[in-house]
Amino acid sequence: MEENNMANAILGAVLSFLIPGLGQAYAGDIKKGAIFFAIALVLSILVTYVINLGNIGMIISLAYGVYAAYDAYKMIE
Repeated sequence: MEENNMANAILGAVLSFLIPGLGQAYAGDIKKGAIFFAIALVLSILVTYVINLGNIGMIISLAYGVYAAYDAYKMIE
């Protein structure tokens, strides 16, 4: 992998970990980014207010962020 492309893939992964969907949008797939963001938003609302899972909810949200980061990395790679 080219060094510049590696840096872009890492940046996309970090963006998507911080805000799921942002890395996908950075990679050029705005629709997929919007879907990832919408899922993250609904998931956050569900685990925080509706289901009230506490620490387990945070783990679920973190796992989704890691998956979104991985997906963005693979898209750019």
